[in-house]
Amino acid sequence: MSAARIIVQIPYGDRLLVAEARGIREGLPYFGWDEAPVGLYTTTQLREAGWSVAGLDPVALLVFRHRKPYARESVAELFALADAALRPEPSEAQRVSRLRNLQYAMRARRTCVDCAAEKDYCVPTSTRQCWSCLEIEMANDVEEAA
Repeated sequence: MSAARIIVQIPYGDRLLVAEARGIREGLPYFGWDEAPVGLYTTTQLREAGWSVAGLDPVALLVFRHRKPYARESVAELFALADAALRPEPSEAQRVSRLRNLQYAMRARRTCVDCAAEKDYCVPTSTRQCWSCLEIEMANDVEEAA
């Protein structure tokens, strides 16, 4: 026995899409996995295609359950491609700034908090210590316990 479906009209640019939805949730029609009409995309799908949501409100929802773990339910907002805007290309200054910020972040990931030395590997995020400092600390803990 299949669940009852409803026919909905979804705004798509200057026209309406007519689709069969599973129901209404939070005032928006919702669809199951692989049931959304053509032209409705998640923010991730739009970003991968070079489009931007640009402050638009969602027109529908995608509701699905994961197989594992624990069959949790996920909800994703769907946006109309007709209303989306092309993402602008970053300027040269933005690219340089982004690269500089990434270099700063990587330097911070490679710097030990104890000896302040920059290593050629990323230090563990749990301790933020290089292997040498971690071994010294562990040896001191063993001596104190004895």
